[in-house]
Amino acid sequence: MRDEAREARATPGLPRRELLSLPAALACGSALLTACADPDQARGADPDQARGAATPAPSAATPAPSAATPAPSAVTPAPASSPGAVREVPVTPPEDLMREHGVLKRVLLIYREGVRRIDAGEQVPAAALHAGAGIISTFIEQYHERLEERYVFPRLVKAGKLTDLVPVLVLQHQRGRVLTARILRATVRPTSQQARRGLTADLAAFVRMYEPHEAREDTVVFPAMREVIPPKEFTELAETFEEEEHRRFGAAGFEGVVGQVADIERTLGIYDLNQFTPRV
Repeated sequence: MRDEAREARATPGLPRRELLSLPAALACGSALLTACADPDQARGADPDQARGAATPAPSAATPAPSAATPAPSAVTPAPASSPGAVREVPVTPPEDLMREHGVLKRVLLIYREGVRRIDAGEQVPAAALHAGAGIISTFIEQYHERLEERYVFPRLVKAGKLTDLVPVLVLQHQRGRVLTARILRATVRPTSQQARRGLTADLAAFVRMYEPHEAREDTVVFPAMREVIPPKEFTELAETFEEEEHRRFGAAGFEGVVGQVADIERTLGIYDLNQFTPRV
């Protein structure tokens, strides 16, 4: 028994932390999978029997354990996860807010196309503009901006950061809601010549304000979130955002809203991205 104890101590093995990070097939070696599954069987139930004539003594045909083949007793199988399992990476709060800005950008493109057609004397694409303004109202103003105003701006102000910028952003949110309400009213029915001029002005004002607005948030406000929100609370905030998203927009959530925007783009003939590539 003392010889076996010395042999076990002399058998080098991988550190426990490395073994835990390896799939079972790699940690144990393909020849030792059975031993990993049943350590008692690998050690043998009767030490005296192991030394008997039925079990040949170690020889050149039976290599001793080495650094490349750790002893079965040193192997601890990785807990719960299978080798082929893929762990989903959660969406962080800044990433969540930035991708919602992507929806805003695409509606701004819809607004630009509306302005172009009105200025060219073409028929007002009232249905498309109304649908786009509806997404701005429900997804951007009532959801996205409320998240900013409830969870982001107060933390920045409390920490004494961006105190000059936050009031401007809040004011622009308020002015944007006024413009959205007017755009929705103007596109409910066919627009008169007088209404066309007012609609064009409101669409252009909305685009002009929100392009720098979202750019400032993406490059200044959202990066600053990590400086004022602790890591644990940062993770909890991501879960809060996701829960609110699905509560408001169902199982499809963000992807469903993106699909609605794409449908509007198709009706206007601006969905194909290649048409915006310049010829040089």
